[in-house]
Amino acid sequence: MAPAPQQEASRKLNVVESAVVAPWPIPPVPETSLPLTFFDVFWLNFPPVERVFFYHLVPGPGAATTATILSNLKTSLAQALRAFYPLAGRLRLRPGTTDRHELHYQPGDGVTFTVAMYDLDVDELALDEPREVAKIAQLVPPLPDGGAVLALQATVLRGGRGLSVGMALHHAACDGACSTHFLHTWAAASAGAVAPAPPVIDRTLVKDPSGLCDAFIRAMASTEKKDYVKMPGDKLLATFTLSIEDIQRIKDVVLLAAAGKAGAPPRCSSLVATFGFIWSCHQRAKDDKASNGGGGDPTYFIFPVDHRSRMEPAPIPDEYLGNCVGAALQGAPKDRLAMPGAVGLVTACTAVAAAIEQAVGVGSIRSPELWWERIREAILSGGGVLTVAGSPKFRVYDVDFGFGQPAKVEIVSVARTGALAVAESRRSSGGIEVGISLPADAMRRFQCCFHDAIAWLQCTTPSSGRLMHTSMPMGARDGVDWSLE
Repeated sequence: MAPAPQQEASRKLNVVESAVVAPWPIPPVPETSLPLTFFDVFWLNFPPVERVFFYHLVPGPGAATTATILSNLKTSLAQALRAFYPLAGRLRLRPGTTDRHELHYQPGDGVTFTVAMYDLDVDELALDEPREVAKIAQLVPPLPDGGAVLALQATVLRGGRGLSVGMALHHAACDGACSTHFLHTWAAASAGAVAPAPPVIDRTLVKDPSGLCDAFIRAMASTEKKDYVKMPGDKLLATFTLSIEDIQRIKDVVLLAAAGKAGAPPRCSSLVATFGFIWSCHQRAKDDKASNGGGGDPTYFIFPVDHRSRMEPAPIPDEYLGNCVGAALQGAPKDRLAMPGAVGLVTACTAVAAAIEQAVGVGSIRSPELWWERIREAILSGGGVLTVAGSPKFRVYDVDFGFGQPAKVEIVSVARTGALAVAESRRSSGGIEVGISLPADAMRRFQCCFHDAIAWLQCTTPSSGRLMHTSMPMGARDGVDWSLE
């Protein structure tokens, strides 16, 4: 039964306060301009990355009141911004130029910090099951006009039993490693814990002898900008977890499949196994005759690779404030990728492993054809592109502001971009969780494909060089052979 109009109205966000929080304590940070490197320029036309952290608040004697918690969040934010002051600045064109941008900070700049109330319970929102994106999107603040790169929002959930912390961050300012470094620093200041090492604010560390910045700017000028402004209202958001045991089973399948073929098997790390499994399920779940009916046209998978340790002439510190990620990209035939069982899985994992080998190869950072041109070709091919946001290395479930670890972390912006949201599993040590946003019908198909594939993995055992199954998953019932000879 649909909620009554007054119930829907009560679920609207109620903004209590909107303040601008500047870096503190004094003396003020001097005016600073950071030119965008080629890593940064790549993200200029992309939408902000939007994350939400859900927390349970336990009431009772000795527990901090929500007013105290909110006040502490604001104070500790000012302290964290002291170290990360460029994030309080603005993106702007460099004076005297028409196509060169910089991140500019001047004393008095700050970050918009919104306090709100929301009449939904934390347990209704911090779930793995599909939920309406529209319910969660309100917990992320919009980026203010004028070039702001960061906005934050703390929302008290129904009854004060829960709290969400939402963040919108322009990707041109910094990458995921840097933004989560900021979040860990803010959380440490709030909890009174030991702070991580401070950020390294020095854009001269990124060398550009091949003129990649100019190449990316030219490519952007000739590329139609996609409209990411409106959050899709018909999508659901759900999380799917691969346990460490599931991941090992995927590795075993890939290794066994490669045993009967010439050449070395693909390097199947936990991330390769996860990406391959989800990509294959995603393609199989598509309502696409070309992908499920034998079409051999390629579809593409793109994911970020951190280049800090690979930069020349010297590595860049892990704490570098800015972007230092490149794109790993590889295609695979739709028909083979969509096949149930080992064929689709091995096809996907092999392609992902090849993308990594290409992305970290000698000269990959200096080769424009491995960057913008390849991505643009993949998009223009019409075969479809699946991308990735986040990383298990970011430790988002360790972001503790003093009232416990998050009950759930979401990258809400995947509803705009269609990307997969990847993080370490909060339920399974060594596992990986993947957030995905799809319309209702597509979500049901993906759930079915995912759970059937997990069931197949769990009942598959190596025997005489074959992958066998002991039950009849959906693919087998449909006349598709789930075994690999």
